[in-house]
Amino acid sequence: MAKQFEEKKFNIPKLKGLSTKSIEEHLKLYAGYVKNANLILAKIDEYSEDSSPLVGAGEEHAYALGEIQRRLGFEFDGMRNHEYYFAHLEKGQSNLKKGSDLKKAIEEEWGTFERWLSRFKTLATTRGVGWAMLYYDKENEKLINTWVDEQHLGHLTGLSPILTLDMWEHSYVVDYQPSGKKQYIEDFFENLNWNSCEENFSSASRK
Repeated sequence: MAKQFEEKKFNIPKLKGLSTKSIEEHLKLYAGYVKNANLILAKIDEYSEDSSPLVGAGEEHAYALGEIQRRLGFEFDGMRNHEYYFAHLEKGQSNLKKGSDLKKAIEEEWGTFERWLSRFKTLATTRGVGWAMLYYDKENEKLINTWVDEQHLGHLTGLSPILTLDMWEHSYVVDYQPSGKKQYIEDFFENLNWNSCEENFSSASRK
């Protein structure tokens, strides 16, 4: 059997604004993405091998294969996006270190950390469900903010996520109600363990 994705466990302390119950339910949703990504990959293998002698491998299930291949991006990215997100909330809040490589890169790209933060928070209020993402492009040694629709539409090829903020309503509506989106964003940064972002940047920018 091919190696499967494993559900990660996260050590998330009591958070400002986000209830323990909300986080527990959110983690269950993440577990569903892991399960579904594995199920889809198994089904792709099954359909690809299951064919009559008169047709090529997978041709009998060409339509079904196309549909589940399309679904794979949603489930896989849902799994991986949440792994970055929950890592940001682990082990308690920490500030971005003064003079750190990540802070220097942000200041080089946007002039000041505050200017970047303001733009990122505005990005996070984009209408619809999705993710506000800070990426690093190793090819051009450049940081880029972008919005990803749902879990997978708009990801930038070849770039590494540095910071991911879940803006699906399930991430905040229980504790903030739909009208509380902006407060959720503020509290996310109050809860953020910047060490996780610095580790992502260090890994992504390593020569």
